[in-house]
Amino acid sequence: MQLRIGTRSSPMALAQARLVASLLPRLPYEPTIVPLSTSGDRWGGSLAELGGKGAFVKELDRAQLDGEVDLVVHCLKDVPGDVPLPEGLTIAAYLPRDDVHDCVVGARLADLPDGARIGTSSVRRAAQLRRSHPQLNPLPIRGSANSRLAKLDAGEFDALILAVAGLERIGESLRIAQILTTTQMLPAVGAGVLALQCRTDDERTLATATALDDAPTRACVTAERALLRELRGHCHSPIAAYCTGTGAGLTLHAAVYSPDGADVLQATDHGSEPDKLGATVAGELLARGARALIDAIPR
Repeated sequence: MQLRIGTRSSPMALAQARLVASLLPRLPYEPTIVPLSTSGDRWGGSLAELGGKGAFVKELDRAQLDGEVDLVVHCLKDVPGDVPLPEGLTIAAYLPRDDVHDCVVGARLADLPDGARIGTSSVRRAAQLRRSHPQLNPLPIRGSANSRLAKLDAGEFDALILAVAGLERIGESLRIAQILTTTQMLPAVGAGVLALQCRTDDERTLATATALDDAPTRACVTAERALLRELRGHCHSPIAAYCTGTGAGLTLHAAVYSPDGADVLQATDHGSEPDKLGATVAGELLARGARALIDAIPR
């Protein structure tokens, strides 16, 4: 018997799959990693043309539903939060959250000259950077973290904004020039979290994966994703959220930006029920005009 772990084929995704394999409870069979190519990885243009972040997961979902793999490892921030998972699939476990911070590679922001080219694929990062450092020039960049680092080394960019957790997973954390606080750069929904997805009818794999579930992380990301679902943002919507705490002490911070960073709506609330907390903070943002701000952004 095998437990087949499906993953994207990028170096970071493979490193994440190996981490999950090493954490699995002792099994009477060997976990096997199955790399899969996704349209999001193959495509070099805007993700909006492929339907957004779902381009990174739909082939993995299909392979799992077709029985080609048993367990799928996702970066949670790549799993669309505004649509439900395909019928027959469930997130069985969220691993303990890693570092949520964004970071700068190449130079500290304060040391970069006016007009410096900052590579980032994230509208959330670009909007916050334009707001805090309007003299800098965020530019789109695609590809794996390794290929982005290669483009920086080739002189195509003056700096990059990447996730601390991602660089740690591929052994490149020494390249970090500056870690941005969550006040300087509010994280993405699901930042730093690996999610283990299973088929709902696969009792063996469900039992194996569920043993790795981290309850505090599950509570926090449930609140964040509930907020994203209520806001109905699309892949060009700069939405950020970060939930902290455990049990009855959850705190959710969230913000919606205009792409140029000129406008921002922010809300913070506390609670003990993750879904309710996410909906409450989303309601506060909608009451302040988030619907008009999101709908004004071209898809």
